[in-house]
Amino acid sequence: MKNLYILLLIFTAQLTFAQIRFQNIPENAIYPESTVVETITATIAYQGYDETQAYFGQGEYEIYLDNVDGVLDKPILVLDGFDPGDSRDIGGLYASLSFDGQNLADILRDEGFDIVILNAPLYNTGGKDIDGGADYIQRNAMVLVAMIQKLNADKVGNEELVVLGPSMGGLIARYALAYMEDNSLDSETRLYLSFDSPHRGANIPISLQYLINYFAVQVGDPTAQQVVDQLLNSPAAKEMLVDHLLGHLLAGSDYEQDPTKLLPLGAPGFRDQFQAELDALGFPSNVRNVTMINGAGNGTTTGSPGITVIDTNLTIDATTDVDVALKFTPAANQTNTVTDVTVNFFGIPINTYQTISQATGTSDGVDSAPGGTGSISDALGDGGGNQVLIDFINALQQDLYSFVPTMSALAIDDPDWFAIPNLANSPFVNFYIPNENEDHVTVTAASAQFALDEIRNGTIGISENHLDNQFVLSQNPVSNNIVIAIPKHASNNKLTTSVFSISGQKLMEQTWSLPQQNITWGHNLASGIYLLKLDNNVTSQTIKMIVK
Repeated sequence: MKNLYILLLIFTAQLTFAQIRFQNIPENAIYPESTVVETITATIAYQGYDETQAYFGQGEYEIYLDNVDGVLDKPILVLDGFDPGDSRDIGGLYASLSFDGQNLADILRDEGFDIVILNAPLYNTGGKDIDGGADYIQRNAMVLVAMIQKLNADKVGNEELVVLGPSMGGLIARYALAYMEDNSLDSETRLYLSFDSPHRGANIPISLQYLINYFAVQVGDPTAQQVVDQLLNSPAAKEMLVDHLLGHLLAGSDYEQDPTKLLPLGAPGFRDQFQAELDALGFPSNVRNVTMINGAGNGTTTGSPGITVIDTNLTIDATTDVDVALKFTPAANQTNTVTDVTVNFFGIPINTYQTISQATGTSDGVDSAPGGTGSISDALGDGGGNQVLIDFINALQQDLYSFVPTMSALAIDDPDWFAIPNLANSPFVNFYIPNENEDHVTVTAASAQFALDEIRNGTIGISENHLDNQFVLSQNPVSNNIVIAIPKHASNNKLTTSVFSISGQKLMEQTWSLPQQNITWGHNLASGIYLLKLDNNVTSQTIKMIVK
């Protein structure tokens, strides 16, 4: 009977977990022409938390010159994100910038910018096999340092770089740029554009993690185990995931849950250490830091806490069926069973597995938080032709989950994943934030326009850069005048504007009657960081403002 059970799980596991993916390439995506792939090796070695020596990281890159003069003189670096096994190559990274029949990279090349794609491949260094797309963020950052230095040495003219970091690539870029400043290395970079990057951590439903790990361990199938090792237990995943199954395992077991470890816990020796290191490093101060995210900024959730993801019976054959139930993590201070599996043989249970999750007192479980979404069906490769998996996907009651929470993408340290973000608490000076949760690292016409405006270094328009129905600083940093864009809904209301120092001292205040479209407000403020508060008796908003 045990052998039958193992055969059952091998049948499902082999076709399931090898297909997991975290980023899709849009339909009808536009791919680049073929060019020459070059290799770049870091000049600074990095030793990981669980390594006994330092290793030099490697990357591969292609340069797509502009369509104006064909000279490398305005480089824009686009980085790889989390990509175990290097399933998304350089062409795929380029294509991922597609939207509405266009491609952001193509638009920029037509305007004279050069696109450089930096991929994290599989490689061997110092006798160690490394999966770059799932390796330590810090080691990939050292590769980026080398890439930045090479581009600055090879480019024609003095144009400073733009670095676009999607997903994990945004953490790599942040780390590299801040590291270079801390070590007196000139990055010659003017703009850092973070794209739905997990600055405060990422999320994969813990119920799904438990399920995948249980199948892999119980079967002993090498393919399934490889996926656990290369995906969930990769250095990058252990650094980023705010809730990781390794934080919950019973001592001496590789799949059973410790009943005393129900609250969210990161991977031991990785998650807390990485976040502390990233926080200590901070953000680059000599670069304009902006972000475009895929999570909603108005509190729109992805499902609801404790919601049932699936509760179904899967028929394997005439003698065997499996009851599978998964749930999202619960509401604040609540506990629920997130994973519940029973294998039946002729209707008799022969094996069961359950895990429990508890939410903190400050926030509902992160699975349903506002954020750039991941998809369970995508993670399962839409079934891969396996009828059992297809039945599983068809039975899903909740397919999407919060992969990169809005708070994380905005780098706001708030214990409540569901709070409306206070942009004054974000280190970024400009934002693109949608009102609906979008698929993780999806480019839309609106976010593409935001990126184009930032890269072109021009004045940011009202419709292209805003949290819908909020006021916007048309230029930030500001120079002689504070220029405030007025949303349409607020144009018929009296507006009071106030400027405060970081310590909370009110420095300026003025009331405007029936403002229309834009307000230009002169000031004599010294260079520095301030808080701009806007109140029209309907809504109140605070914006972090930088004065040159």
